[in-house]
Amino acid sequence: MTKFEVPQKIKDRLFPAVLELFSEHDFHRVNIREISKRTGVSSGTIYKYFSSKEELLFSILEEKISEIGLLVREHVAGLDNTREIFRKVFYVTMDFYDKNPGVAITSFITVPMRTWMEEDSYRREEEQYFMAEVMAQARKRGDCDTSVDNRHIADLYFMFCYRHIHSWYYHGMQWKLAERISDFFELFWKILAPGKS
Repeated sequence: MTKFEVPQKIKDRLFPAVLELFSEHDFHRVNIREISKRTGVSSGTIYKYFSSKEELLFSILEEKISEIGLLVREHVAGLDNTREIFRKVFYVTMDFYDKNPGVAITSFITVPMRTWMEEDSYRREEEQYFMAEVMAQARKRGDCDTSVDNRHIADLYFMFCYRHIHSWYYHGMQWKLAERISDFFELFWKILAPGKS
């Protein structure tokens, strides 16, 4: 948690530049001095709100990634078909990362996982709660395999996200993430589809 509420004008100067720096450089090569130089926000001001570069970065990631949950809920409102809901979940997630490549690169490529795992934001609980809600409704409708555990759904979602973004980054970000969802979504749905023996 930050020491004080961060004014929006400070966020507007810091957040895009910090994501840019961390998406361009290895995590350990970025420091507060470099962030101050890039943003024009003094080191003293940065330390007023954040105790370290880690706290600054994880605060940014938590705020940005939480936007995905809000967008997903907005896009699936009114849908009552589990396959279409999960297709939308993947589309909205990847479209968000297409529009915010600094978030994608920083959270999936740059950040040391061991360090991030110590933070509350790593757990992505909002997304897991949402998927549990979707699966509860899906079981009532009978349009999914009821034996698939909620934990496995979350594991599959995050696994596909990681692999998809790693491949995109490795190949020089030559395509839109949202345009290639079909490459893996059918595999995802085969696991959830009802009627398997």
